[in-house]
Amino acid sequence: MGLPITILIAARNEEKNLARCLSVANRVERVIVVDSDSTDRTAEIASQHGAEVVAFSHAGGYPKKRQWALDTLEIRTPWVLFLDADEFIPSKLWDEIRSAITAEFPKDGYLIRKGFHFLGRRMRHGGFSHRAVLLVRYGKARFERLIEVPGDTLDMEVHERVIVDGPVGELPTPLIHEDFKGLEAYIDKHNRYSTWESHLRYQLLTTGRYGEDTVEPRLWGNEQERRRWLKKLAVRLPLEPWLWFIYHYVWRLGCLEGRPGLIACQIRRQYIANVRAKVWERIQSSGE
Repeated sequence: MGLPITILIAARNEEKNLARCLSVANRVERVIVVDSDSTDRTAEIASQHGAEVVAFSHAGGYPKKRQWALDTLEIRTPWVLFLDADEFIPSKLWDEIRSAITAEFPKDGYLIRKGFHFLGRRMRHGGFSHRAVLLVRYGKARFERLIEVPGDTLDMEVHERVIVDGPVGELPTPLIHEDFKGLEAYIDKHNRYSTWESHLRYQLLTTGRYGEDTVEPRLWGNEQERRRWLKKLAVRLPLEPWLWFIYHYVWRLGCLEGRPGLIACQIRRQYIANVRAKVWERIQSSGE
């Protein structure tokens, strides 16, 4: 019998990534792939690796895919682990997960670092890896309820963070975050993300909030809260795209990663520039 955990994997057209993610499915009691009308072999690969496949169609608004799964599916394990199809849990992290959930007084959620891999290499520098709450006690966590974006085609939570009703701990070993779909897919995905984030920033600049139920920005909070505080500060800074480039490439030594490091930092700078351009366009169209 595996660990008393249900893994929830949000997927759409992930045949290039999914098999690796599911290769350790026998470590837990249950794996569910929540699939959004994939047209490739995603569902077939999931079934071959013993995962359950649940179809999901986004009707717009809240909840998106992972929260819908928490609200709708019958989850019988005390713990839930959120994974993307391009993520892989190494053995050392599994040992830490086992120790955490079998401790005498476990926390209600755990931050796990997403170890960023890019263009075939592990990025040790650049500051692209970050922690997020991925392991939670079932019934003790929910995703943020942010604003509804008109025409939103992102049916899964991307930048939405997990709110935990209880203490949050951290696990030291990072998972492996590595997408094998190539730069074209990576850049296309981030263009869609920039449209979505521009709506959130516009909301923040006009109302002071991202939505109805969100992670509170705190400089001295956990990593999720600190990142949210820094983002609230950054949206008002001039030359923000270049500040992010300098942060990743110079301050966090992304320059030591060679050409992949330079490309990753350039994409980050361009992403922020695209977000700000789309915010400006919204302000102009609204007449503010």
